[in-house]
Amino acid sequence: MGWGKVQVLGLCLGAALLAGCQTVPTNLQAMNIAPSPVPDSELISSTAMPVGKATNAAPPGFISFCYRFADQCAPSSPTDAAVLHLDGTKQALLDNVNRTVNHAIWPEDDMRHYGRAEYWDIPTDGYGNCKDYALTKRQALIKAGISERALRIAIVITPRNNRHAVLTVVTDRGDVVLDNLTDEIKPWTDSGYQWIARQDGAGELGWVTLAEGSNDFTLGTTAQTE
Repeated sequence: MGWGKVQVLGLCLGAALLAGCQTVPTNLQAMNIAPSPVPDSELISSTAMPVGKATNAAPPGFISFCYRFADQCAPSSPTDAAVLHLDGTKQALLDNVNRTVNHAIWPEDDMRHYGRAEYWDIPTDGYGNCKDYALTKRQALIKAGISERALRIAIVITPRNNRHAVLTVVTDRGDVVLDNLTDEIKPWTDSGYQWIARQDGAGELGWVTLAEGSNDFTLGTTAQTE
């Protein structure tokens, strides 16, 4: 897929798709406590998310991110695992990364932080919004040896009708969600979110749409923000 084509079609998502995100509740701004290894009897059980509909579009902010962080958007090798085998050690890793990043970044919207309405980043100054949390978790898990094909940023609409981004992990026990709004990793079906789009798992700029109907991105561009 050519960069120029993706840049043009990426506008289908709307430049303001993720201009606003919900913020972390203050009760999560606590000292990090690394979770204990998870017993097999307490492993998360979920289901697989829908495959979605292939699209040439990608969020404009993500396209910009890939120009600046090419290593985070490299083509995935066909030999890389598309599904993570979830055991007690891997779930403890997911727990630890989710909790640590949630407590390491203080919520701040893009305009205040970067001086622009839509900017995807892996922050180094301790401030960021939902996209930055998700990208930071994804980077940390890739460094820990998790295949990036199993780590997919997703765009959702929350029950309060806010735009939001989370990291989803494709596992052999179903897809789970790492969210800056909670330290608890949840099955995607327990999130209460409306799922709009997510990365396709092939690397680079590939995304799929998850919303039904011809106006897949209407909710994303008209949702109220906080």
